[in-house]
Formats: sequence, C-alpha cells, structure tokens
Amino acid sequence: MFKKLLPHPALTVTLIIVWMLLANELTPGGLVLGVIIGVVIPILTSPFWPARPRLRFGPPTWFYLLLVLWDIITASFQIAVIVLFRRSRDLRSAWLVVPLELRSPEAITMLAGTISMTPGTVSCDVSACGRALLVHALDTPDPEAEVARIKQRYEARLMRIFR
Repeated sequence: MFKKLLPHPALTVTLIIVWMLLANELTPGGLVLGVIIGVVIPILTSPFWPARPRLRFGPPTWFYLLLVLWDIITASFQIAVIVLFRRSRDLRSAWLVVPLELRSPEAITMLAGTISMTPGTVSCDVSACGRALLVHALDTPDPEAEVARIKQRYEARLMRIFR
C-alpha cells in the first residue's frame, strides 16, 4: 500500500520542497497543495520509471550537497575576479572529455547538472554510449587536472550515493 501511494518518496519530498520554494511563502494551503502535487505526480509518472535508481540517503548525500554549495559559492567569486580583472584573450578555456564510471542515467544527469551549476563550467553533451561527458571550462590551466578533479570531487561521491 505504501509503495503504491509513494512510489518515489525522494521525488515526492523534492516536489514538495520545490513547490514551497516557488510559492515563496509557507502557508497551510500552499503546503497541502505541495503535498498533493508531490503525491500525484510520482503516481502518474511511475509507469515511466520501471527501474528507479537506488539512492543512499544520509551523510554521503548531505556532504555532497554541502560540497556542491561550497563549490558554487567559491566558483562565483573566481568567475567574478576573471570577469572584472582579466582580459578575455588571457583565458585558457578548454573542452574536456570526462570518462564516466557512472552508469545510471539519473546519476549522470546529476553529475552534468552539478557541473553546469558550478560557475565557469558547463556540461554540453553525453556520448551516445553514456561513457563520456563533454564539458566546457571557461578557464583551466591544466585540462587533465580539471578532469581528475571532476571525477574525484563529484563522480566518486555520486557513485557512493547511487549504489
């Protein structure tokens, strides 16, 4: 019964939180509507998720979210310095091919989203076989080191979260 009512509990919680953030105020009616949306949408979309990803909630997930938040903040300052004090011809932009060990489409999407949310980098494409991610970096003196950093900092943690 519980599995039919909440086929994707993480999606339900995420939808409620996103709804409340979009509503921009905490009211009982808004919360009830958020819960309704959070329950109904996963029920309607569950046939399209035959093999839902297995997530490990807890410290690995929270540490990953804090790490991403920290990286967004620090990268924002780094980009501000680049924009304000450096000339565009001094930039060392590069296309990076990040080989992926992740196999879950949801985990790859999470990695690509994390890279795109971090200022200065944007994920552009996933290879057809799903084993490489194309990333553009605004300023990187060492492309190989940047690929290693993405793999060590993000992909390794996502592999622990997405069993």
